[in-house]
Amino acid sequence: MQSTKLMVLALCAAALPGAELPVRTVVLYKHGVGFFERGGTLGPGESARLDFKTDEMNDVLKSLTITEQGGQVTGVRYDSGIPLEKKLADFPFRIKDGQPLSAVIDQLKGARIEMEFGPQKVEGEIVSARLIAGDKERPEREQLTLLMDSGELRNVDLAAATAIRFTDAKLQLQFRDYLAALADSRSKDTRSVYIDSSDAKSREVRASYIIPMPAWKSSYRLLFADKGEPTLEGWAIVDNTTGEDWTNVHLSLVSGKPISFISQLYAPKYVNRLGAELPEDQAVAPTVYGGAVEQKAAPAPLVQAQSGAISSGYLGGVAGGSIAINGRPSADGIARISTVAPAGPAQEIADLFEYTIANPVTVRKDGSAMMPFLQQKIDARKLIIYSDPTKPNPFSAAEITNNTGKTLDGGPITVYDAGAYAGEALVETFKNADKRFINYGVDLGTRIATNLDSRTDEIRELHAHNGLLMAKAAIVQKKTYSVVNVDPRAKTLIIEHPVRAGFHLIDTPKPSETTGNVYRFEIDVPAKGHVDFPVTEENVYDTQVSVSSLNPDALLVYIRNKNVSDTARAHLRQIADLKTQIANAEAERRSVGDQVNSVTSDEERNRQNIASLSAVSGQQQQVQDYARKLADQEGQIAKLRDRETAIGKQIDTLRAQLDDRIEKLDF
Repeated sequence: MQSTKLMVLALCAAALPGAELPVRTVVLYKHGVGFFERGGTLGPGESARLDFKTDEMNDVLKSLTITEQGGQVTGVRYDSGIPLEKKLADFPFRIKDGQPLSAVIDQLKGARIEMEFGPQKVEGEIVSARLIAGDKERPEREQLTLLMDSGELRNVDLAAATAIRFTDAKLQLQFRDYLAALADSRSKDTRSVYIDSSDAKSREVRASYIIPMPAWKSSYRLLFADKGEPTLEGWAIVDNTTGEDWTNVHLSLVSGKPISFISQLYAPKYVNRLGAELPEDQAVAPTVYGGAVEQKAAPAPLVQAQSGAISSGYLGGVAGGSIAINGRPSADGIARISTVAPAGPAQEIADLFEYTIANPVTVRKDGSAMMPFLQQKIDARKLIIYSDPTKPNPFSAAEITNNTGKTLDGGPITVYDAGAYAGEALVETFKNADKRFINYGVDLGTRIATNLDSRTDEIRELHAHNGLLMAKAAIVQKKTYSVVNVDPRAKTLIIEHPVRAGFHLIDTPKPSETTGNVYRFEIDVPAKGHVDFPVTEENVYDTQVSVSSLNPDALLVYIRNKNVSDTARAHLRQIADLKTQIANAEAERRSVGDQVNSVTSDEERNRQNIASLSAVSGQQQQVQDYARKLADQEGQIAKLRDRETAIGKQIDTLRAQLDDRIEKLDF
């Protein structure tokens, strides 16, 4: 198909000029934002322009503050955040991707158009436009049908037109605005904020704001020398993702966790409102009646009324806040290991801590940089730490006491010992005068084994009241750490022993310190030596049991305990004796009962024998013998029954005595 010539529609969407305000101060935080301060001179009536990415605008509108000297700011405006579909919804046409010109013009039926075909001009009103498919003889082409002033309809070839213009100035402007909106959407990553002034003189303007930024990162080098205090170097790693150079800016780094969030302030907010109509404004619908099945009185007509709800909407505004950070570069005389510029001052800001880089820095756009924020002697000592009983070797470690006067931000630490790389560690943020342990390697010259001895100790205390025995008992556990050092140098060992709920230390040296979950014991291990270090703990717990539920053997455990008083022991022994007597009596009663059952069974067999022999002649003697046995068994059963009854009375008496003893038991 022959290429369609473009419609001549000039696009007047040139960017508005504005004075640049270069970045003067940058403050980076750990939670994903950065504070920026810009400053510069504006001429009479001049506007300053600040360019931002679209996803930065919410934070800019939330935090932007403007100060000036020698003039007055009359307003702040910025590129709209209205979605493209919303912008294009009001136009009477659509220009889609890959859409032919005829499809665009066909949407404007009735509009007046002027076309040039070389020296000839054609003018008329648009009737229709279409794309005509090609064939073997003719290629695909676009055709426009016009209503001429003479009243005739004329078809013209769009491809043959050298120029096309809409004679309606309003429609021509709509095309310009439509194309400007499309062009603006292609540059959606950039939005401009303009600071306007109508003053007739120059003045200094400063603008500050926060935008999303990568969190700055910190890393350290801990250098142990053969003699003297070790040195700690702190390095900050920053990334410039703003799309412009930072040239000679004052840079500060803030450690801490302030609260920060995103509020949707840039995109327009539309509120859906309810519709409300008066009942009398609604048309009455016709009523359709069905035919009657039975002849009865017709029911009264049903009248339906509808009522509308009226609601009101309120759209509130959001006021932006401000941040004031002062960067004060300075040059202190600080001892340093690396040949770098000295670190600047550091200061507390509420619950935050700010490191200020001493000299102005330059970081190119899309670039990163490392710069020192700490370089001084620190209180640190080498030791070994054992905290994992599943492994035989402790860690090579160091104890660092923060005597720098500054908060040390968390990060990795590379350890050098006598100029050689020794390992790496991680440390969390800790304040001045606080202390942290770090481990950076495994000490293969020290081996540690553990042995656990656990026992349930005897009762510590025993009390009785209201038929209950209340005892205080204890579980005692002793864990022995056996340490072997094969190196020819003495070592300081820190053993981390877990803190367990309910257990406390006994017969053990006081730990050097205790955290929320471990005791720390400090032990001196001699060169090529061996040390056993026991840690004994006990768990004291209370028990409560009913005396009546205890058998004599269970009571004997309490009676034999050395911590029970003689009086309590005597009372418990009496109760145990009564329980023993009751148990023996019950055993005897069961035995008598068994005898009664046995004799009764024999008696029943004798009765059966008598019954069977009585019907046989010549068996009278045997019948008489069985009768005598039966009489003897009846007497035996009577005696056993009497004995069973006597034992029952004895048991009742013993139980009454036992209940009385238990009731009076109190110590």
